[in-house]
Amino acid sequence: MDFRPHDLLWLDRPDAFVPAGGRPACLDGEGPVWLDGAWLARAPLVVRREAVISDRVPVGARGLRRNQRCAGYAWAGALVRHVSPAMLAQRVADDGARFASAAVDLPCVAALLALASRLNALGLEWGPAGGVGFWLASELPVLSPTSDLDLLVRAHARLDPAVIAVLNTLQESAPCRLDIQIDTGVGGFALSEYAAGAGRVLLKTARGPLLLADPWTALEAA
Repeated sequence: MDFRPHDLLWLDRPDAFVPAGGRPACLDGEGPVWLDGAWLARAPLVVRREAVISDRVPVGARGLRRNQRCAGYAWAGALVRHVSPAMLAQRVADDGARFASAAVDLPCVAALLALASRLNALGLEWGPAGGVGFWLASELPVLSPTSDLDLLVRAHARLDPAVIAVLNTLQESAPCRLDIQIDTGVGGFALSEYAAGAGRVLLKTARGPLLLADPWTALEAA
């Protein structure tokens, strides 16, 4: 199966995750090890934007706190569950009432519930990423009242300017900090940077960043 950046993956055994650089474990800023077998049994790994080598999937592990992050690789043969941002968006559409109580204390969840129907009406493939996506998929307590909402829109064809304008309006009027990333299939870029019309935008690809006036030209070249 092909996995895409921001997809969430679970392992059948903790040792199938190998930290980048061969370090035995990733430490948080205070010293104690947080990335252990018990955590990996519950928490998904996030697919990173990096070229795939053999059967190793580039992933990142995250803990409960913002400073708990560890880049690494997962053996493809040990993956037992896969959830994409689009699947999480469907979960919200099917069972949004389940998350209503959490929205009282978490503006990022309230924003997701409020925006979901408007995003669905645009006919785009979209979904929550970042901490909100991680929380929806795992139910681990990684969110706080100040957490951002990160949304991913997959658009392998150039988006109509009217759609860009609607997305930008949603981003500017959200009740919390909202960051929308557009994924072209070759790389990802920030909607806010593109909508600002500054000339060139930074497209993050598996082989490094590119500065482009039109981020979809990289897809056409590929």
